[in-house]
Amino acid sequence: MKLLRFQSSGRNGWAVCHPATGAWHGCTQGAPAYPGDVDQLLREGRTALDGAAATMARQPVVDLAAVQLLAPVARPAKIICVGLNYRDHTAESGFVQPAYPTLFARFNSSVIPHGAPLLHSPLSDSLDFEGELVAVIGTGGSRITREDALSHVLGYSVFNDASVREYQFKTPQWTMGKNFDGTGAFGPCLVTADELPPGARGLQLETRLNGQTVQSANTDDMVFDIESLIVTISEAITLEAGDLIVAGTPAGIGHAREPRLYMKPGDTCEVEIERIGLLRNPVQSQHASAPRPSEPAIA
Repeated sequence: MKLLRFQSSGRNGWAVCHPATGAWHGCTQGAPAYPGDVDQLLREGRTALDGAAATMARQPVVDLAAVQLLAPVARPAKIICVGLNYRDHTAESGFVQPAYPTLFARFNSSVIPHGAPLLHSPLSDSLDFEGELVAVIGTGGSRITREDALSHVLGYSVFNDASVREYQFKTPQWTMGKNFDGTGAFGPCLVTADELPPGARGLQLETRLNGQTVQSANTDDMVFDIESLIVTISEAITLEAGDLIVAGTPAGIGHAREPRLYMKPGDTCEVEIERIGLLRNPVQSQHASAPRPSEPAIA
């Protein structure tokens, strides 16, 4: 299943992709057939989501060009990111490859959907791109075994963990530079795990800046695979349905280049992962940006 969330005429909705035609079918809140919000259905479990998706598949076609896309999950309880998870990126960053995953948090206030502008802050010119695979947790748990780890994954999507490098490296903790408003692009859709290889292995990942390829790697190159990350995180942190694990970026970042290649207003950044989708975002000055779509509270 492929699903995406959108906003039309001030109402949030979602849609599923017809596997034969590629058309998206769905509706918005308030429609008689609306089966509930994605976040709530995630908490209710895969059976509830599958039933709702079957209902959505019978709804009218949604013209994606006429709606505004939203992040596939509205309010993840946790966004856990992984640093230094590709050896070539670790080397270009000047670090020794760690034997234990380097984890840090993103906050939902930084997240934007496909098509929304990545915000270039007036505080720094060091906005950098990081194309990444993201795993969406479907079934929560703690102390999860490696054998069971992938059964806790609902699906996968694409993330651009855009980072303000000047602020990332002001201190040993990366939190500030990784959480500027409007810097975490997520989408455009969620692809359930049954449509992809186990652990989303063997998929090509590419980041392009203004059409020029700047990162190219395979998810097989990750040091810590999705199973390992779930095991490690859940040893100490209980995972919940809707949580995101953003699994790290490969080499090619702008900060490691000479001269450095940072994103600037007027640029367009794309992250594409084979069989999952293409995430595209313009870069815009924070002062000139329009507000992102509102997300009503979810009970």
